[in-house]
Amino acid sequence: MISRRALELLTAALTGGFGAAVAVSSIDNGIGWSSEGVDPGTFPFLTGLIILLGSLYNLARGFLDESGALAWSQLRRLAGLFIPAALFVGLIPFIGMYVSSGAYMLGVLLLQNRRSLLASITVAISTPLALYVVFERMFQVSLPRGAFAGSLGF
Repeated sequence: MISRRALELLTAALTGGFGAAVAVSSIDNGIGWSSEGVDPGTFPFLTGLIILLGSLYNLARGFLDESGALAWSQLRRLAGLFIPAALFVGLIPFIGMYVSSGAYMLGVLLLQNRRSLLASITVAISTPLALYVVFERMFQVSLPRGAFAGSLGF
């Protein structure tokens, strides 16, 4: 059986490593103010620091936690959150952010939340559309389209 403390410490270490990597890699882009305004690495640097500080807090709480092992039902719920999220992230290089986000929303709403088919399809279609409008049109930032879309010429 896996202890709750071990999961808390592992999660805090992983998110802390991610936050540190984001903060360190953003330094190359410049952090602070320049004559043109905020340097491009400032926002990722601050985000990485916030993630790192939150992870250090969770690491300290994990050391102090005296709760026992997780029950099988708790592990099943944890897997129900982790496995779809890992599939979502893993599919992005192949089918892109838009299709992955729609598939993720459809799967989570239908299977985990037991929403109606119509509501699930509505959210699964509107999520990629909203991502497209916000990122591609408003911010003019291209999200990953994946190898599949690349083979179709997008």
